[in-house]
Amino acid sequence: MTSQGQQAGDGATGSHGQRSSRRINYADLTTAECQTLLESRDVGRIGWNAGHGPQIFPVSYACAADLIVFRTSPFGVLSELVRPTQVVFEVDDLDDVAHTGWSVIARGRAQAVASPALLTHLWTVDGAEPWAGGVRNVFIGISVERITGRSFGSQRVPSAARRSAH
Repeated sequence: MTSQGQQAGDGATGSHGQRSSRRINYADLTTAECQTLLESRDVGRIGWNAGHGPQIFPVSYACAADLIVFRTSPFGVLSELVRPTQVVFEVDDLDDVAHTGWSVIARGRAQAVASPALLTHLWTVDGAEPWAGGVRNVFIGISVERITGRSFGSQRVPSAARRSAH
């Protein structure tokens, strides 16, 4: 952990007008921990400023060839991402009862995967199978430019990241 602090919403007024005194500690995760946690999941959320305003969509994904990749339809909203587009990609794990969890945000550029060799490989990658039905034959790859994350409610490194550090 490189730093420790409080969640931005500390002391916010609750839904009944009462001020919350709960303080949530967090720790910044290293780049390696963030990458491990990103690779430990297969569903995340992609956000971008679409032609008709900000969009956030859940997608099933895989990490392959230094990219975050997912499949989509050539006709849906996500097909906007075939052209180079700045995006954010988020994965997390939250425990509502224990008030613990982690979140990883990857920022980068999304665009259609065009390399025939890479496309051939991606058809065999576990996790790249979309949950949504219909024809999903367009691969979008996100080249990560920056990845950050936090573990909160606990000072421990998330178990998935801890396992890979050994």
